[in-house]
Amino acid sequence: MDLTWHGHSTWAVESGDTRLLIDPFFDNPHTSLEPSDVADPDYVLITHGHADHIAHAGEFSDATLVATPEITGYLSEEHGFDDPIGMNLGGTVECGDVFVTMVRADHTSGLNTGYEHEVGMPAGFVISEQLPTQTTDAENTTFYHAGDTALMSEMKDVIGPFLEPDAVAVPCGDHFTMGPWQAAVAVDWCDPDYAFPMHYDTFPPIEIDVDDFVREVGATGNDAEAVVLEGDETFTIGGDDY
Repeated sequence: MDLTWHGHSTWAVESGDTRLLIDPFFDNPHTSLEPSDVADPDYVLITHGHADHIAHAGEFSDATLVATPEITGYLSEEHGFDDPIGMNLGGTVECGDVFVTMVRADHTSGLNTGYEHEVGMPAGFVISEQLPTQTTDAENTTFYHAGDTALMSEMKDVIGPFLEPDAVAVPCGDHFTMGPWQAAVAVDWCDPDYAFPMHYDTFPPIEIDVDDFVREVGATGNDAEAVVLEGDETFTIGGDDY
């Protein structure tokens, strides 16, 4: 599974013959790309309705949209997505070669910059190569995109022990989401092999020293490796080198 961070909360995930793009927002200082520079995704996943997460979704309207029914309804009307997958918290859908499970995120989800409309609950996504079950599958590779969230016990009680992410991407810019120390606790609770910081240094309120995240992850005593990616950098999990 190839994970590419395009800054902020924007991730491209490729597994098998399936490409997914999460929260496309390319007006951020960590990417040099325009939406047209990105390989066409098969699926676009949206965690919630804030402008810095749906900003460039319309540039990928040939893809299948995956989000809550409120968001799929709005974006289909505005941008012409055909046959979107409207799902909700706790559900799992098959998307090409992967399975996408929608999990909670503790945040808000207003639509558009002015937050004119509520559009359902915010979410995170767990992307796995096998259908999640209560039986551990050592061959399965799983990536957890936490969305915009505060620290929540579901990470410790459900996502970590049952969905078993190999890699997690957690917001750590503080102010609107977790800061470094809470993000590190989230990593500890999820117990992955790799942890990636996201949603930081995009705007002045979320500017941090990302080394604080690395230090805080180490301070938990967890074996997770904190990996700070450069914008548009790809990291591979699974396979012979994993």
